Amino acid sequence: WMRKDVTAIRRALDETGLNLAAIVAEPMVWLTDPENHEAFLMGLAQSAATARQLGAPVMIAQAGNHREGVSRNEQHQAIVACLTRAADMLEGTGVTLALEPLNDRVDHPGYFLTSTKEGLDIIDEVNRPEVRLLYDLYHSFVMDEDIAEVLEGRVDRIVHAHLADHPGRNEPGTGKMDWQAWVAWLQDNGYDGLIGLEYRPTG
Repeated sequence: WMRKDVTAIRRALDETGLNLAAIVAEPMVWLTDPENHEAFLMGLAQSAATARQLGAPVMIAQAGNHREGVSRNEQHQAIVACLTRAADMLEGTGVTLALEPLNDRVDHPGYFLTSTKEGLDIIDEVNRPEVRLLYDLYHSFVMDEDIAEVLEGRVDRIVHAHLADHPGRNEPGTGKMDWQAWVAWLQDNGYDGLIGLEYRPTG
């Protein structure tokens, strides 16, 4: 949103009657590095104000890349610490911050948070309603996860979902992913939120 005409977007939403599902929490920095936390939290305040202006209930955050020479636990705890402070800032705003695991096999080499289970563990450690998970079915599938295994008992931690097919990250139906079954599982197990179609169209 920082490089966009927010007033024009608000006007377009009003004219069309569309709702905005989410925006990105900016700046996009590595939360694995405590040196970035102050900048992220300063930007988060502005992002939250923009989200409220646009009526977006969700802001998307990414964990950042793995830091060489730093233990995995230390980086995990750095994310927890940052998101806990973020939850304090977001309390009462009506805006939720969604942490997104990504794959490091195809699209995001070096990314720290590739495991949905670890993402959910972080959410549980923060233990605040202001911080939830963005579950991307495509990234999860690329990482060979089984949706029933990684989400068992914790679907209520998911505030938003993304979908693309694999391989190619194209529209559903172009790859080998049984995406209908995955979406059905999500819905059968209590997910009633939006599913963003985040793909590269072939047509």
